Amino acid sequence: MYDRILVATDGSEHALAAAREALGLAETHDAIVYALYVVETSTSWLAVSKNEVTDALRDVGIDAGKTALADVESLAADRDVDLVTELGEGSADEEILAYAAEIDADLAVMGTHGREGVRRRLVGSVAERVVRDAPMPVLTVNAQDA
Repeated sequence: MYDRILVATDGSEHALAAAREALGLAETHDAIVYALYVVETSTSWLAVSKNEVTDALRDVGIDAGKTALADVESLAADRDVDLVTELGEGSADEEILAYAAEIDADLAVMGTHGREGVRRRLVGSVAERVVRDAPMPVLTVNAQDA
């Protein structure tokens, strides 16, 4: 039923719960899990130009992404599941949808809550936008559910 499962992570507890769920489904269906972390480089939600986003801030995002993906790798090491990790840059929902299309994902799995703060309140959650626009089924996982 599922051959390629995409799990989006931001390093939050909700994302780890989603990763555990994706890995469990992958075991059941003998699927490959693709874990994606997106370094947010979109500044459209800020009153600053893109030029004002510093390399240092980008580097912090890359480091956070590497840590988040390592956490998913750690979870996968305990299971008999093939895992591919990817670090993307851009708008999280757009990158998730583009990567899902690139790998021809059968299912996307995401936490219901992740990053907090002003951006989430201004433009809505990443999961909500992915659910709305995804051509494949999207499983949302609440950290309390997993």
